[in-house]
Amino acid sequence: MQTVDYSQELAVIEKRPSLREIDEIISKPLETKPDKKYYLALSITVTMLMIGVVGLGLSFYYGTGLWGNNNPVGWGFPIVNFVFWVGIGHAGTLISAILFLFRQKWRTGIARFAEGMTIFAVMTAGIFPLIHVGRPWLAGYLFPYPNQHSLWVNFSSPLLWDVFAVSTYFTVSLIFWYVGLIPDFATLRDRTKNKIKKLTYSVFSLGWRHSNRHWQHYEMVYLILAGFATPLVLSVHTIVSFDFAISIIPGWHTTIFPPYFVAGAVFSGFAMVQNVLIFIRKIFNFEHIITLDTLEKMNKIILLTGSMVGYAYAMEFFIAWYSGVQPEQFAFINRAFGPYAWAYWIMVTCNVVFPQLFWIKKIRRTIPVMFAIAVLVNVGMWFERFVITVTSLSRDYLPSSWAYYTPTLTDFAILIGSFGLFFTLMLLFTKTLPVVSIAEVKAVLEDAQPSHKDH
Repeated sequence: MQTVDYSQELAVIEKRPSLREIDEIISKPLETKPDKKYYLALSITVTMLMIGVVGLGLSFYYGTGLWGNNNPVGWGFPIVNFVFWVGIGHAGTLISAILFLFRQKWRTGIARFAEGMTIFAVMTAGIFPLIHVGRPWLAGYLFPYPNQHSLWVNFSSPLLWDVFAVSTYFTVSLIFWYVGLIPDFATLRDRTKNKIKKLTYSVFSLGWRHSNRHWQHYEMVYLILAGFATPLVLSVHTIVSFDFAISIIPGWHTTIFPPYFVAGAVFSGFAMVQNVLIFIRKIFNFEHIITLDTLEKMNKIILLTGSMVGYAYAMEFFIAWYSGVQPEQFAFINRAFGPYAWAYWIMVTCNVVFPQLFWIKKIRRTIPVMFAIAVLVNVGMWFERFVITVTSLSRDYLPSSWAYYTPTLTDFAILIGSFGLFFTLMLLFTKTLPVVSIAEVKAVLEDAQPSHKDH
């Protein structure tokens, strides 16, 4: 009879910690006071956030004329940033839902953090359509409900589809995240001696008692939510791509946009997760929970999706040439060799060239190098959205209306503020909730599963 080495199959967590040690390690950041490094990081992110608040305040007071938007570039930094942050939020649902359905055990150490990142990225993204409408206090009219002005939404507008897609994605992701937290809230409730914390954890744990019945219901609900969230990974950024693809502007009106945008979203999302996890595993001593093998697997996904994005770049040029449509051909020649050629080649270099280094195993497993490549990926993906938006708008069918788009200091302030908001929320998350799922990590320990080694 063939013997199965279960120790190798379940070697997701290194050093073989006990169940009690898992509780201690993951709960420690919540039970200890923040150190000076934490406050230094928080002060930097809050400063970035305040720069964004000042930029938004000036925009509210003086109007959107402070931005670099012009005629014909009516879409500038706000839409670029919106698409970028929605893309960042895709890795969380992919890691949590899709990899859960495929029973990939290596996701356990990073799923909770990725889910939280999804929530914060979508919250950050939601700011930009709100301010881009010019009158954000009227944004409520984007939702179809009876009102005293007898106004109704235009269901044929892809901008309205965004409202439904992003709000649905955020709601399902938030519920999925919370359901996964329920067993951990119960664990924290049983550990803490602080009365306020115990009351808070008791409320959020919903009476969890670690019983077999509770686990059965939990696993059923989690599986249903994972199955429900999986199509959203494809649908949300597909609908975001329709903002561009349904128009008749050269460079946008193409059927490759939906899969191209989805691959790019997963690409940038995994890069951001990898970047922040490298800090988390070092600061909180999670090296044996968020292992080097896990980071290597993430780098392989970055390599795969980066290759898909590079293929999409090549196909865009091929289809433009094959179509025989002169404005379409000009749009892509203009991207590569026009006034924004510098942005285009930054995009290609960061998104296509640098990720190919992950073919080399030593680079995939060297933390400083993988961190630098992931940073460059996010830089490249931001420039991708910039190139798609600005180059097509600045030069369309009428040469008499061509104009060069130059972002202003207010645009950059709001961009910096969005990163400040995202990282501030991430830092607060690390000190208020477990960044790694206690229950899921316990489930993949060697002693947690029946091994039947005697047979």
